[in-house]
Amino acid sequence: MQGGPASGAPAETMTMEHSQMGNMAMQGISPGEHGSHNARGDKEYMPGALGPYRMEREASGTAWQPDMSVHSALHVMSDDWTLMAHGTLNLVYDTQSGPRGADKAFVSGMLMGMARRPLGNGDLQFKVMLSPDPIMGPKGYPLLLASGETANGVDRLIDRQHPHDLFMELSASVSQNIGPKSSAFLYAGLPGEPAFGPPAFMHRESIMDSPEAPITHHWLDSTHITFGVVTTGLVFDRVKVEASRFNAREPDEHRWDIETGPLDSTSVRVSWSPRPQLALQGSWGHFVDPEQLEPTVDQTRWSVSAMWSSWIAPGWKLASTLAWGRKSAHGHNDDAVAAEASLKRNEWSVFGRAEWTENRELLDIEDGSAFNVGKVSVGAVRDFRIADHFSLGLGGLASVNFVPDALADDYGSHHPVGAMTFVRLKLD
Repeated sequence: MQGGPASGAPAETMTMEHSQMGNMAMQGISPGEHGSHNARGDKEYMPGALGPYRMEREASGTAWQPDMSVHSALHVMSDDWTLMAHGTLNLVYDTQSGPRGADKAFVSGMLMGMARRPLGNGDLQFKVMLSPDPIMGPKGYPLLLASGETANGVDRLIDRQHPHDLFMELSASVSQNIGPKSSAFLYAGLPGEPAFGPPAFMHRESIMDSPEAPITHHWLDSTHITFGVVTTGLVFDRVKVEASRFNAREPDEHRWDIETGPLDSTSVRVSWSPRPQLALQGSWGHFVDPEQLEPTVDQTRWSVSAMWSSWIAPGWKLASTLAWGRKSAHGHNDDAVAAEASLKRNEWSVFGRAEWTENRELLDIEDGSAFNVGKVSVGAVRDFRIADHFSLGLGGLASVNFVPDALADDYGSHHPVGAMTFVRLKLD
């Protein structure tokens, strides 16, 4: 099946196959271990768009995740094209304690579409991803210890998570197999995601059920909306080497438009999938003028991450991520670490995340001192099937923040807290 699905398959074929895979998953059976067989006796699988490996390995942009990850999406075939749709819409009520906290109800989520067809000895793929986040307003939603970007082009957003842009991804990619287990590919997006860091947080199986953004976002994966990126890479079986040229400037406060800029920044990423359950990556990037409020200031960033996904018992799925990131600017090296995990059983999902950052943006002080701050969040969601491809989820989470003595008065406590309740509509 290298190069794409068979031409002329009826529209219901892929839908049925993925339904069967879902039933196997509910029983704790891995499709990677119990695949169907073709006439030669080889196990068949849907290959990735960028190489001859399992499609499940592909995540946001060109990032890899474990082969054992679950793709929750509606697939349809039409002639030579494979079409996919997936979406999540969250209605969230958020409350954050203390003098720097606030309450807010908001809508978040994403709608993703993909169209793919064989081309030569590989595949051509188009992806579109949209977000309702701009509806929440320029100041986003309250989130203690979060920082980054701006609401008005003048003031930095602090203790708030910025809204993502309407256009999260508009990309195209083409790949060609250069051996039984190797390929070369080219990816371009406006916006898109360069070869840096782990997959974006809303795509990581370990935490995708949480509506809360990580406070490590601007160390690890804030580049997932980059207005201008070109990536080229080589795949050698379980190893991928890729490099990007991109516009490093973070999106401005105008969340409804498409921006442009020079492709003057560079990143390099090496990914390794030693086992179906494990995906590793290490990446480096030189970011030219990334911050709107700090023009002419460049950054160097590093990232290392490990992702694990496996069925640990019949019907029980465990996924986890451990990631480290570093930002270097102004002669300072500021680190961040995130550990995430989720446990799924039937319609239930329990998830959690622990984070630590060295943050210089929480107080407007001239010496730019870094504060060591942390956070732990735990939550759960229960889904109810309401139609063939729609489910409604009810969930909530609670978080505890950890601030040093120098910030305790500003936050009203050494351990300010937060909570979210949410209703989720999911297309899959």
